[in-house]
Amino acid sequence: MSDKLTKYVRADDPSPDNRLWPLYGAGFNNLGVDGQPITKPLPAFGDDELLVRHDACGICFSDIKVINAGEQHPRIFRDMKADPVVLGHEIALTVAGVGDNLRDQYQVGDRFIVQADIYYQGVNYAYGYMIQGGMSQYAVIDHRILDGDDGNYLIPVQSQTGYAESALAEPWACVIATYQLRYRTALKPGGSTWIIGTPQAGEEYTLSAGFDESSHPAQLALTNVPTPFADWLTAQAERLGIELFDIPLEALHQAETDLPAFDDIIVLGPDADSIEAASPHLADFGILAIIGSESLARPVAVDVGRVHYNRWTYVGGADPDIATAYSRYPIEPELKAGGKTWFIGAGGPMGQMHAQRAVHLAQPPATLLCTARTPHRIADLEQTLAPKARERQIDFTGLSLSSPNYAERVAEIAGDGFDHIVVLAPSTTAIADAMPYLAPGGIINVFAGLKRGTMVSLDLSGVYQKDVRIIGHTASTIDDLRRMLQQTEAGQLAPNQSVKAIGSLEAARDGLMAVSDAKFPGKVVIFPQINPFPLTPLAELQEKLPSVYAQLKNGREWTVEAEQEFLRLMLP
Repeated sequence: MSDKLTKYVRADDPSPDNRLWPLYGAGFNNLGVDGQPITKPLPAFGDDELLVRHDACGICFSDIKVINAGEQHPRIFRDMKADPVVLGHEIALTVAGVGDNLRDQYQVGDRFIVQADIYYQGVNYAYGYMIQGGMSQYAVIDHRILDGDDGNYLIPVQSQTGYAESALAEPWACVIATYQLRYRTALKPGGSTWIIGTPQAGEEYTLSAGFDESSHPAQLALTNVPTPFADWLTAQAERLGIELFDIPLEALHQAETDLPAFDDIIVLGPDADSIEAASPHLADFGILAIIGSESLARPVAVDVGRVHYNRWTYVGGADPDIATAYSRYPIEPELKAGGKTWFIGAGGPMGQMHAQRAVHLAQPPATLLCTARTPHRIADLEQTLAPKARERQIDFTGLSLSSPNYAERVAEIAGDGFDHIVVLAPSTTAIADAMPYLAPGGIINVFAGLKRGTMVSLDLSGVYQKDVRIIGHTASTIDDLRRMLQQTEAGQLAPNQSVKAIGSLEAARDGLMAVSDAKFPGKVVIFPQINPFPLTPLAELQEKLPSVYAQLKNGREWTVEAEQEFLRLMLP
């Protein structure tokens, strides 16, 4: 290791200046000043605070959402002109200064990553949103991070771990979290339930579990429920001390009606109007269950933005025992061993992570279909993953939308249907087109973050006729991030494989625009501390920095060794 790099790792000589990219409002025209970062003095830090140096910062499409929305973004609640946002939540950092009261806990040179979704006294202060992010050289860590609602949001990093792979543990944690979620198999205990009868409802229904002494909701609302079932529910609610109330049928179909949010909504009978009217009243993590057998007369408008961000879930069944809609095919988010998986939008950064994880699972799917809009992204994915997939006897197929006979090939590979479909493309068409390809009991996961209020017309008949399930996922927990970092440092997963382009802080604007335009099939990583260096795809390092290129794996994958050589050349 060169003297320059050794000194950098020690972090005992911070720069007197702090270069950063302020965002003053919506639009790229509000990023920086005259299209450039600004320079401020090195920030002061108090006795209970840390000065940290940002070493690497991955660019996320969520950053683009903030640029597009400005103060309308749900995580921004301040005047951005007076107090601009500094983006960047996929970060690796090093302690560069320690407050007097923290000297027994931290030392200059300690390395960390940050769980970006920070809560302090119930308020969300996400890193790179409300707290200054990684599109800066230095920042101050205060009590909100060190003593937040979930404890300390800093996670230690081993000294041998690369800066880029540390930073990319954050998006990877979101991928890991997708498959760790646990879903209820009954009505929410102590929650609120709304049961709705429709013109298509039968006469005889039962509820064999989740509504007895061992477990039951605290509140029950009834609307037009068939009389025999309503009588049983009423008697049982009175016996169990459940708060019971009626919601008139007309209130269901009046948009202006002020109704509470429900943890569980059960629609008796396949009625599209009732499903559409009831869905907006789901609580966060709410479940809507459809009980029926006949096909719906028309598709249902589903708010897929809330499926993603509010974690709404759709289940169903044909059995008149409502409990079976929850329990017959319990939601198992992990990919089915030996099953069939389809990643839609697999060519982008997150899609490549999902596909890499699938290929490296201890018990992977037998068939893996990866599709994307552009051929060059699929080609990159095949180069990266197809050899390993073949080695593990996975039937791996990559298709772009322009591939010959695309629809026929998807149908051929689907056969009787996919056990898991993960939609990574922010496309309503992709979601609608995928639904018919689910196998009985199959799961479609809306991973892509479409805005709340984005409606997609879906034939939900399969939810109760084939027991397919609709779920969504967003963000990760601090435990997910710890787990991901452990897997990285154990060599089980390779975040560096996701790196496709690098640059200095001066190149951050170009990097953000490249992510907005989906220019690269993987991640853009910014190194805030180096001399000015343009946004550069890894392949171009062969001409620009041949000694760095020589350290890439197979001439195309970022490595710790390549990063060290890059820093040795580019640090001031």
